[in-house]
Amino acid sequence: MIGWMHHTPRWTIISVCVIAAVLLFVGASAHVTDLLNHGLHPYAWAPGWLNLYWSSLALFDTLAAVLLIRGKRRGTDLACVIMATDLAANWYAVYGIQHSSLAAQAGLQRLAVFAALVLGTAPFTRRHLTN
Repeated sequence: MIGWMHHTPRWTIISVCVIAAVLLFVGASAHVTDLLNHGLHPYAWAPGWLNLYWSSLALFDTLAAVLLIRGKRRGTDLACVIMATDLAANWYAVYGIQHSSLAAQAGLQRLAVFAALVLGTAPFTRRHLTN
């Protein structure tokens, strides 16, 4: 690794973990709200597997956020998996099912920025967290 990566300030690591955890909790609350209001299949237009994936994020977003707050590497790993798969699932939903575009979907734009934050900072933060 590049030398300056070893010297990432602690406040930067804490800030990134807290921001990611808060945004994961926001996502989890949206998924919990969907579950409470519509059950396991909140989006009638989406296939069952996609609905179940999004519903599972109520649990996985919360777990990743808690692990990040506790300073665990597994939190970063789980957040990366969530963001990569959630971005892919939403991209598929927008382009493949709804036949829309990134420019027309503010939610997908926000998700892409959050995914870039999580995936882009993971190499810097992960090495400073505990097992």
